[in-house]
Amino acid sequence: MKIWITLAGMVFLLHAATAQENYAFQKETHTFAQRQGQTLWLDRYTAIDRPEGKTPCLLFVFGGAFARGARDVEKYMPYFEYFVQNGFTVVSIDYRLGLKEISQRPDATLPEFYQQFREAVDMAVEDLFEATRFILRQADPWNIDPSMIITNGSSAGAVTVLQAEYILRNDLQKAALLPSDFRYAGVISFAGAIFVEEGLFRWNSAPAPMLLLHGDADLQVPYSVLTYEQSGFYGANAIADALEEWPAPFKFISFEDYGHEIASDPMKDSKEEVLGFIHEFVFEQQPLQVRAV
Repeated sequence: MKIWITLAGMVFLLHAATAQENYAFQKETHTFAQRQGQTLWLDRYTAIDRPEGKTPCLLFVFGGAFARGARDVEKYMPYFEYFVQNGFTVVSIDYRLGLKEISQRPDATLPEFYQQFREAVDMAVEDLFEATRFILRQADPWNIDPSMIITNGSSAGAVTVLQAEYILRNDLQKAALLPSDFRYAGVISFAGAIFVEEGLFRWNSAPAPMLLLHGDADLQVPYSVLTYEQSGFYGANAIADALEEWPAPFKFISFEDYGHEIASDPMKDSKEEVLGFIHEFVFEQQPLQVRAV
């Protein structure tokens, strides 16, 4: 079913268990991987009075152009708290910042940047898969439902979660870190895109339900498609077109005359929209295709 609507206005397993000041959750920090001499950490946020039974998991990947950012900045905390209060375990992860060095080089050429960008995306996806594997191993003691792990990313983090889903549905060899039968339950992208190095942009199998939020004036991550040589960088508008053809369930909210602020604004202004998507598309598995402005 297709719906068109308009929205008006809009650690080592050593771990430290601490209550985040002023927030109604508790936080544990764990090491989940060592990569290229770097220790990668994740934070698990749970209710202080934990609910009985298994919880869904919102797996969050921060933004920062693959050059900066952190998993635990203050602006994310109200968003994490909202989902903890609504019965989720929230996990926010590190990943290697593959563009950190080249972003500081004013003499970097376009071919150099392109090569580093490819590697940065690959590294971030590998680290997301490694964090997912760690969560799956801890699912029982952490009371997480392994069939209800939902990825959510902002900007570079949104690229990472979309790219991970694309790989998981198209190239299982690259997803070998994960069990062969594992699939994410849903994917939520705040201003993300999918990088296709060569060939057509297509899904070999139907992806998880997707929530795509993107500003149509975004100058940092393409809203539709950006091409370079044989490669393409496909934003939310192009992804929605491909999902529509499959067909696969999705909700695409396009923000008219908005730029890259849609990478972060939804965490303040669209929490209810995100939760509603999860209930409708993930929990209830409604086969909808929705475009909203």
